[in-house]
Amino acid sequence: MKNTIMLKKNYEFKNLFSKGKFYYGEYIHMYIYKSSKKYNKFGIAVSKKQGKAVKRNRIKRIIRENYKNFEERIEKGINILIIINKEKNIEEINFKDIEKNFEKTLKKANVLVN
Repeated sequence: MKNTIMLKKNYEFKNLFSKGKFYYGEYIHMYIYKSSKKYNKFGIAVSKKQGKAVKRNRIKRIIRENYKNFEERIEKGINILIIINKEKNIEEINFKDIEKNFEKTLKKANVLVN
């Protein structure tokens, strides 16, 4: 992730929750906030109710890899927070499902360049 900074601090997540616009998808939900920076910020939130650490980390790796694939196509200055849909079982989610849903949600948010 060349031009992206990961969200790590609690206040960064809270800021995106309060200021960001909410977009929903089948597997993932996004909060997106446009800023005037020359870089993107990206964060992933997976609830402990979704499963144990192994399952949560697996889904975060899948989401991070999908973001890397779309990173060049996303405009600069976008803050993105991704939340996993609570109704979906994360064991059944695979890379292709997330990829399709990721692109669809980014198009809804109108942040893709191409």
